[in-house]
Amino acid sequence: MAARKTAGAKGAAEPETPGFEPALERLETIVDELEGGELTLEESLARYEEGMRLSRRLTQQLDEAEKRIERLVEAPDGGAVTQPMELDLKPAEDTGGEGELPF
Repeated sequence: MAARKTAGAKGAAEPETPGFEPALERLETIVDELEGGELTLEESLARYEEGMRLSRRLTQQLDEAEKRIERLVEAPDGGAVTQPMELDLKPAEDTGGEGELPF
């Protein structure tokens, strides 16, 4: 019986959050509802705020997952080792225009 109280107290203090996929599905539902135009102003604001919280959490989870990705590379001795994968998010070298994106 004490375990029930502890579990209940934990659940009340720290609500369980859905995993990545359910949270993403909820965010998509929120976007659809907002785009549908059927919500009241209050409902729209509440959905927007919920969507922003979900978006921040999903972005954080993606950033954390990205940090865990490793790639297999050849070591100097001919063996294989893993190292963190660095994504090149910098724009391509100068394409002729200052500050322009290479599209």
